[in-house]
Amino acid sequence: MVQEAIISLLQIVIFPGFLFLILAAFFYEWVDRKFVARLQNRYGPLHTGPRGLLQPFADFLKLLSKEDIIPYAADKLLFSAVPIFLLSLPLTALFCIPIINSTALISFEGDLILVIFITTIIVISVFIGAWSSTNRFSTVGGMRACLQMLGYEIPMTIAMAGPAIVAKTLSISKIVQWQTTGLWFILTQPLGFIIVTICFLAELQKIPFDIPKAETEVVAGWLTEFSGKKLALLRLAEDLELVLAGSIMASLYLGGPAGFSFMPPFVWFIIKLTVCILILSNLRALFARFRIDQLMRGVWKYLTPLALLQIILVELIPW
Repeated sequence: MVQEAIISLLQIVIFPGFLFLILAAFFYEWVDRKFVARLQNRYGPLHTGPRGLLQPFADFLKLLSKEDIIPYAADKLLFSAVPIFLLSLPLTALFCIPIINSTALISFEGDLILVIFITTIIVISVFIGAWSSTNRFSTVGGMRACLQMLGYEIPMTIAMAGPAIVAKTLSISKIVQWQTTGLWFILTQPLGFIIVTICFLAELQKIPFDIPKAETEVVAGWLTEFSGKKLALLRLAEDLELVLAGSIMASLYLGGPAGFSFMPPFVWFIIKLTVCILILSNLRALFARFRIDQLMRGVWKYLTPLALLQIILVELIPW
């Protein structure tokens, strides 16, 4: 019993727990920045560490050392709490993702609903942080984030329901286990994968859906007043959310850690996660920013009907 408790503690704290997830967040920020730079004929991170690999960590340390300013008129309690809360949310959700084998550290019937709920709470926390700063640009950015959420959350949730319906479970681990004996859902539900990918770009507030923090319109959007340690935590939270988005895509549509036996399941998961993040990065480099009305019109006119069509096809096709 003592040995099992020690192993569980090591898994939570080191691998695949907090330490691994934070290191993965820094690594995939480097991957994202480096890949987008190459697509745009730039170098990206270059000098800090081998090929600039340590640049995200160096940026984090630099922000920790910067002056931490709280606006005089801000709601100081909420303004200070939001970065910590936003950091904890994607970390919590990632514990529901199977990484080293087909069962996550936290696995129960309905954990898919919990993860979707956490992605919604992330956006609501963004709005709270923007509103508590009492900055007009932050407030506009926070309202834009909530308005985006009202659009993309619906088709994203409907699309994610497709694998759950076929696997007859609301557990991410069981959906992964179903794919070990059947086809990956990206082969049977490619439309759902495309919809989820587009919606995650909006969830992550990345181009072409970086409307809540468009620097040419609202300075830095909801992030305008955050600085120092708070901005460092928010940047890390964004990196963790990127890892969460790629992990959900890999788990629901690419079989998670499932793969051929000549490589450990964990390696398969890393490969699939990297592929998903490169897809998101490629789309980020490919498009220009949409207007908020273009996003809402596209979501309600195209993505939502297509997501509903996918569910109808899932119900009609005998699996």
